[in-house]
Amino acid sequence: MAGAGQQMEGAAILQKVDAAVKARVDGIEGYTVREHYAVFRSKDEVHPVAEMTVKTTYKQETGKSYEILSESGSALMRNLVLHAILDNEQHVNEPGVREGAWITTANYAMQVKPGGIQRVDGRDCVALALSPRRKEPFLVAGTLWVDAQNGEIVRLEGIGSRSSSTFTGPAKMMRQYVDIDGYGEATHARAESDSFLFGKTVVTIDYKDYRIQRRTGQ
Repeated sequence: MAGAGQQMEGAAILQKVDAAVKARVDGIEGYTVREHYAVFRSKDEVHPVAEMTVKTTYKQETGKSYEILSESGSALMRNLVLHAILDNEQHVNEPGVREGAWITTANYAMQVKPGGIQRVDGRDCVALALSPRRKEPFLVAGTLWVDAQNGEIVRLEGIGSRSSSTFTGPAKMMRQYVDIDGYGEATHARAESDSFLFGKTVVTIDYKDYRIQRRTGQ
C-alpha cells in the first residue's frame, strides 16, 4: 500500500507541474526582461572573454525578439557563441516550436526522486528525475526541483539531450527560477560545454527587471 500511496503522491506532483506550466502559458500575454550574458574560457570564471546585455521582448503570438544594449570582448566568441544562443532561443520560442520545449509530462518522463521534501533556494521542493521523450538540443536529462505546494519550477540541472552545434558536445546546464507575479521565471543560468575549437567554455546568463503583461482576465 505504501508503494501505491507514493505513486498517487507522485502523480499529484506531476499534475501540479503541468498545471503550473499551463497557468504561465495561459496567463502571460508578454514580457520584457534584461539579460546579461558572459562567456568564460578554461577554468577562469572571473574574467569573461565576451559579454553582452540584451533586452528581450516576448509576445505570445510571435515569440521572442532581442535588442542588443551592449557587447564587448572577443568578436569571435560573441558571434559564434552569444549570437548563436540568441538565434537558438528565438527559434525555440516560435509558435509551434516552443510547445515542444515546455517542461511538462508531454515532453518528459518524470519520476519523483527519493529523499522527501528538500529545501532549495529557500523553498520546499520535490526533486524529479527528468528523461526527455525525444532527442532535441533544448530538452534536458537531469533533475528538476519544483515547489512542493504549487508545482512551480525552482531549479533545473542536467545535460542537453542532443548538442545544438557540430562543434561541441551536449552542454551541462543549470537554471534557477523565482516566483514573479505568480509565475516561475528564470533568474540565473549556467551552461558548460567542450569544443575542439575553444576547449571548455562556460556561459552564464542573469535575468533582471521583468515586466510581465498578463492576459486580459487573468
